Amino acid sequence: MAKTAQEKGIDLTVVGPEASLAGGIVDHFQSIGIPIFGPSKAAAEIESSKVFAKKLMQKHDIPCARGISFSEYSKAKRYIEQQTTPIVVKADGLAAGKGVTVARSIQEAIDTLYQIMEAKIFGTAGDRVVIEECLTGREMSSFAFTDGSTVIPLVPACDYKPVFDGNRGPNTGGMGSYSPPYFTSPQLDKEIAEIILKPAVKALATEKRPYKGVLYGGLMITEDGPKVIEFNARFGDPETQVVLPLLKTDLVDIMLAIISGNLNRIDIEWSGNACVGVVMTSGGYPGSYRTGFPISGLDNLDKDIMVFHAGTRAGTTRGQVLSYGGRVLTVAATGKSIAEAREKVYQNISRINFEGCHYRKDIALV
Repeated sequence: MAKTAQEKGIDLTVVGPEASLAGGIVDHFQSIGIPIFGPSKAAAEIESSKVFAKKLMQKHDIPCARGISFSEYSKAKRYIEQQTTPIVVKADGLAAGKGVTVARSIQEAIDTLYQIMEAKIFGTAGDRVVIEECLTGREMSSFAFTDGSTVIPLVPACDYKPVFDGNRGPNTGGMGSYSPPYFTSPQLDKEIAEIILKPAVKALATEKRPYKGVLYGGLMITEDGPKVIEFNARFGDPETQVVLPLLKTDLVDIMLAIISGNLNRIDIEWSGNACVGVVMTSGGYPGSYRTGFPISGLDNLDKDIMVFHAGTRAGTTRGQVLSYGGRVLTVAATGKSIAEAREKVYQNISRINFEGCHYRKDIALV
């Protein structure tokens, strides 16, 4: 990729996948002088290692779930046997969003632990685990742009992980999202910035891991205030697909300011609107599914509708689009209110079809 960027004279590279960040792509590009947006390998460990993130938060008093890490299966199993449920079991490393289980029984927790640490279903990502309390409340995703010193929050969002309406069924990479959350407030947003986002950036700097890019905090708003479920070292989807459409300031200007360490010179403006996005998946996702089906209706949408292609490819016929993944499309719209944006999305998503397609009908239903 670096060679291609040099050959093509690319002025700015933006990293999407977490595995690339964990692999050190930013460090490599920086070493040969190619501007790149994202945190270093060391800073990205806040996502790539649940153990590191937990210890960082505990050391620097960042509110999070009580938890403990293990590198031995037998010790982790004994610990679980002494706990009450529900209890959360997390693989330490990257597992494509599938390394976290909320176990409703001790046996389920032990079975999950065995699959992670002994059966190695996630490979070396399961060499260590974090076992923590299950937080209750409202989930919310909060983001911040940072150049390592200046921290500027973005508009927060809510996403939906379970595959079926009513938050039923297995977790997915995300079935839809909306922004801003109807239950948030300027006071809550400020509290999150002051006790979570800014302290996390400061903590990484203190640990000699300066963080540049966008920091994503998956939070639970509990009775005791906001607490961190996990951090991501990048824009996450589908949340980004409902946050960035609300941004009025040029994103490239923000990214270049972060790379150069001049974020304090940028005024970031937001539209004040709302945005709703609904994910269309292949039938059977997140389990086994078939792909390669023609997608119809993409040319029959209102002009202000955004369609993000996640799992698609071009067909043999000119203009034909085929399904090519589990999460196939996100259909998003903005409006003066969540209700207006939601109505636009569902009016248009019903016009799109491919064999076996599935989407939740209750995204942003408040």
